[in-house]
Amino acid sequence: MKFYCKRLLGIAAAITVALLADTAAQAAEFPLPVAGTNMVGQLQVVIARQQDTLLDIARHYDVGYNEIREANPGVDPWLPGTGTRVVVPTRYILPPPPWQGIVIDIPARRLYYFPAGKKVVYTYPIGIFRPKWPDPLGSTRIIAKVKNPSWTVPKNIQEEHAKAGEPIPAYFAPGPDNPMGELALETGWSQIFIHGTNKPWGVGMRVSHGCFHVYPENEVQLFSMVKVGTPVRSIDEPYLVGSDGDGHLYLQAFAPIEAYKSELSPQQRAVNAIVQYQRGMATSVVVNWQRVINLVQKPNTVPTGIDVSAPSLEQVVTALPAQSYAFAPYGDDANQATPPPAHQGSAGPK
Repeated sequence: MKFYCKRLLGIAAAITVALLADTAAQAAEFPLPVAGTNMVGQLQVVIARQQDTLLDIARHYDVGYNEIREANPGVDPWLPGTGTRVVVPTRYILPPPPWQGIVIDIPARRLYYFPAGKKVVYTYPIGIFRPKWPDPLGSTRIIAKVKNPSWTVPKNIQEEHAKAGEPIPAYFAPGPDNPMGELALETGWSQIFIHGTNKPWGVGMRVSHGCFHVYPENEVQLFSMVKVGTPVRSIDEPYLVGSDGDGHLYLQAFAPIEAYKSELSPQQRAVNAIVQYQRGMATSVVVNWQRVINLVQKPNTVPTGIDVSAPSLEQVVTALPAQSYAFAPYGDDANQATPPPAHQGSAGPK
């Protein structure tokens, strides 16, 4: 199958990475977990104001649309409402080792970057492929770094948009309206890039024709850190199992991607992931299998305790102190490929 996310080199970068980095928000950075654990970050709760949307809150905390929606079932994404407690799912179970270079878990719609020689991990939400445009699974490398790419739109993509009543030009010049963003990392997979986007609110959704979309401000940081030759691994892991040293076992569940057909049922895949992880645990725990079934049937992007002694997610969330959210909405001007000014305010740690 042919994958399209074509770019043309040519126009020199009018906006340098250094200038962009001055205004870019930083992605979530965490120290690698201690031996025997594989979780990073902490769950947070913020109080929404009248002008806030879930998408604004998600973007500020480097969370994707899918993550913020599933962590807040029943909350209107556009009008959460004044005083609404919004769960910010900034706790993550890391993908299975090896923790090297870039690892993309496609069902989780999240990218992890493990820089060589450093005991940290950076993680970014991503937009993934639309149905019928699946990305390959496996390993490759970053083969080029492109500033201000242009994009010649393949005819089949033009036709697809026209049929949907959303016609697009045959060519996008470099700049803030380019769907490829202003910075792009080219992978060894044919015409597949990790790049910014002129529609950042689509991060966490299924929006691309093969590429991986990140928030423009996240692409600035990723672009500055990643070197040509960095390994890239894409995986199909909808059920991540982990522990953080508190004695509990956790499951992070995502909806399986239909393009990656499996002979196993979703429930069996979750069971297999749990059993495999338990084999490496120093202390065994008794699993609450009903809670596992519930998570498979209704995925929640928040790591949830699944052993019999673990509190429910509702109990965990209720016990969390809520922080005020004091950041201005991103606004219409931020719906382009140019990174917005750094979000100013005092909503607590990112």
